[in-house]
This record gives sequence, structure tokens and C-alpha cells, in this order.
Amino acid sequence: MTTPRTVDTAQVVHTVIDSPYGPLTLVATDGALSGLYMTEHRHRPPQETFGVPDPGPFTEVVRQLGAYFDGELTEFDLPLRVAGTPFQREVWEQLKKIPYGETRSYGELAEALGRPGASRAVGLANGKNPVSIIVPCHRVIGSTGSLTGYGGGLARKQRLLAFERSGAKSPEETATLF
Repeated sequence: MTTPRTVDTAQVVHTVIDSPYGPLTLVATDGALSGLYMTEHRHRPPQETFGVPDPGPFTEVVRQLGAYFDGELTEFDLPLRVAGTPFQREVWEQLKKIPYGETRSYGELAEALGRPGASRAVGLANGKNPVSIIVPCHRVIGSTGSLTGYGGGLARKQRLLAFERSGAKSPEETATLF
């Protein structure tokens, strides 16, 4: 029998769920969500770091993601345990303040952090967000309004933004809105 992987005495487990954006790998550390990765995710950690399969800690995550994809939830309320530098965590906290269906530029986030010259650093921190969708890094765009990088790929970013802007339409219906 395999046991959950431990990191610094933390218990790490994962599960994979289906979504309108493809399979999502959910990772929990000590029962709190610590990762949400799409297929071909740019900064996806190695699979062996995800611990053993165990859907147990993900009931509420799956429920809230389902409500989000159904157009019924606009803000997540989940316990998170994300690993990152203090600056990355500051950026991720700012991401949670971007309202559903809206966008902000990297420069606007840098200004909100009181670091107006740090837009590139904000972009790098944004790209390392380990719980995309939950912490909405897809809502960050370039200063000209252009879609810029996204760990899950620009096509997914485009679909997520179109989905949020469309209201309650399904993600499938918004696939070609941009």
C-alpha cells in the first residue's frame, strides 16, 4: 500500500477532474488546496511531487469549480496552502481582488502593490501562480489590452475571459467570442 507523499512532514495528495478546459490536476497539502494544474501547464511541477491519488480533500474544491463553470460562482472561498516568495504571495493576493469578468494590467497590479516599476516582476509572479482559476491570474493582460502569457496557454486564457464576460453562458458557448 502506498502512502501519501510528505513534504516537510506535510501530507500531499492529488486528484484529476474533468472541466470544460480539459483535465485539471488538483493538489492538496495537509487538506488545503496547493495546486491546480491544466494539461501542458507551463510551470507544472513533476507528477511525482503530487503525492498519491486521493479525492477526499477535494469535495469543496470540486463543488466550487463546478459552480464557477456553471456561471453560478464568481469568487472562490477555499483554504489555500500555496508555496511562494513573499512577493509572489503579495501578487497572488492582488489577483484575488480583480473582480469577476474584469481585467487588470501588470502595471496596474504593480501600482496597487505600491511598486510602480515592478510590472515585469508582477508578470513573473503571476506566471508562477500554483492555483490558476481559483486565484484568477487569467484576468491579467498587457498594458495595451493584449492577451499575454498564461500558464495554461493563451487559448484557455481567452476562453476563460470570454466565459466570465459573457455572464452565465457555458464555457463551450464562449469558445469563439474573442
